[in-house]
Amino acid sequence: MKVIGLTGGIATGKSTVVRYIINRGYKVIDADTVAREVVEVGQPALADLVHVFGESILTQEGALHRKRLGKLMFSDVTTRQTVNAILHPYIFDSIRIQREQSQDKVLFIDMPLLFEVGYEQQVDEVWLVYVPHSIQLTRLMKRDGLSEEEAQQRIKAQWPVERKRAFANLTIDNSGTIDATYRQVEQALARL
Repeated sequence: MKVIGLTGGIATGKSTVVRYIINRGYKVIDADTVAREVVEVGQPALADLVHVFGESILTQEGALHRKRLGKLMFSDVTTRQTVNAILHPYIFDSIRIQREQSQDKVLFIDMPLLFEVGYEQQVDEVWLVYVPHSIQLTRLMKRDGLSEEEAQQRIKAQWPVERKRAFANLTIDNSGTIDATYRQVEQALARL
């Protein structure tokens, strides 16, 4: 099985590319979905987070209060590193199990922080969805209703897309039309 890591910065259009790949019949493991699953009520990862950060990160129903934890993570590097150190082993284990169970000839793993967590060593190729920083910033502010400062803070929590670009096997430039992006993806899929 060929495993392709699909990554990109926040608001670069990775989800658009993922939807296209899925519509073409390929299996995609979404690391963000896995991350949400491992912190569901009753999961050990959630208990580990509560042990470190206290019950203030929970809703009244006992679920993870994502906004509260997100605010902590994006405002403090140490907190972000601690959360990642807790969650990544659970996320990687879940992805490993899904990979082992897959019968697909080609499997994509959609992982925004692929390079940041060193997961590029676990895949055969890395495809990067890219837009210049200015477009990324504008899209993020519009999409999430963030101020420029808030958007910059979230972008800075990841490697710059230019740095990721230097390590990717393939770059999909998503700064043009959607049709231009789809053509690039189709060409990449054709060579698999």
